[in-house]
Amino acid sequence: MSKLQRKIYSYSFLVPAAIVYIIIFIVPTFLSFFFSLTRWTLSDWEYIGLDNFITFFKEPYLSIGFRNTFIYAVVTCGLKVVLGLLLGVLLTGALRIKNYLRSVVFFPTLVSTIAVGITFSVMMHPTTGLINETLSFFGIKGPDWLGNPSIALLSVAMVDVWKGVGFATVIYIAGIMSIPEQYYEALQIDGGGSWHKFWHIILPLSRPATNSVIILAFIGGLRSFDLIWAMTKGGPGFSTDVIASIIYKQYQAGFYGLSTAGNVILFLFVSLLAFPLSRFLTRKEVDL
Repeated sequence: MSKLQRKIYSYSFLVPAAIVYIIIFIVPTFLSFFFSLTRWTLSDWEYIGLDNFITFFKEPYLSIGFRNTFIYAVVTCGLKVVLGLLLGVLLTGALRIKNYLRSVVFFPTLVSTIAVGITFSVMMHPTTGLINETLSFFGIKGPDWLGNPSIALLSVAMVDVWKGVGFATVIYIAGIMSIPEQYYEALQIDGGGSWHKFWHIILPLSRPATNSVIILAFIGGLRSFDLIWAMTKGGPGFSTDVIASIIYKQYQAGFYGLSTAGNVILFLFVSLLAFPLSRFLTRKEVDL
């Protein structure tokens, strides 16, 4: 068998996966770009150029959607990184029940997002919710978590963190456990304590895990929709509207071409933020 034949034989194993990828991802992506330039229904379409994009950017509350999307992504990403790292350190320590605690921490990740949203909507009810009833038992008057425009977005973000921190923790556990034992042994010889272990070994050498968590959590925050819609539907008013919820409202109203243009804009928005961030983190990782 010649070198060319061996190469063809090797690449032939990629063909089934490539076909599935093209059908499920590449083709719908190009169709989305095309239909964003049309006024379409399930049975007909009309080419209208950039009108959908012009109309989308004239949306009066679009600036609020962009702002909320960015704030939501930064808050959820930051908290998942910090809490995931702390839990990762804790659950790779000498705890006797660490395997059980790992399961407990990861469990919310497995629960349906819609189910989580509905459950916490009930728990955050201002008068009959479990959270405010618990606070009132200690003499504290709880706020209207989802009805107050000032805190509604942050309330949903906290639920997102509760649900997603388990995944971040698993990534950190894998990163911390991959650190060679020789570093810890050298630290013990030098007389270092727990703080030195964390600051000089775990924190810098778990940077690949940190980069992965930042990228995944940030992109997830920018694309977030289902939890926000299940808990607030963008309300009260437009205080928790994100780009995805604005797009969905346009789809509900029957503006299919307009909502498709919104999806294209969301795709470009996420790409313009995520790719530079990924390159920056990767370069820092290499420099380390």
